[in-house]
Amino acid sequence: MNESDLKMTITTLSSREFNQDTGRAKKAAKDGPVFITDRGKPAHVLLSIEAYRRLLGSRQNIADLLAMPGDEDVELDLPPRRDLARAADLG
Repeated sequence: MNESDLKMTITTLSSREFNQDTGRAKKAAKDGPVFITDRGKPAHVLLSIEAYRRLLGSRQNIADLLAMPGDEDVELDLPPRRDLARAADLG
């Protein structure tokens, strides 16, 4: 756990509040998750992109990594295929 994790603020907004002031929700998401409620029950969570990436951690897949702008110089070393195609045994 790092120091920024200790300063996280959780904000809760109703759907109406969110619709009326999305700027407030976006600013609050910089400090922590923003829970958006429907009829008093949590329905959605708004996160900053940094928080979302931390949440993903190492679970990113190759497609996500290759799609990230600025990462054009990432080298991909694939091991050679050792298995060969075989005819299907239909008998």
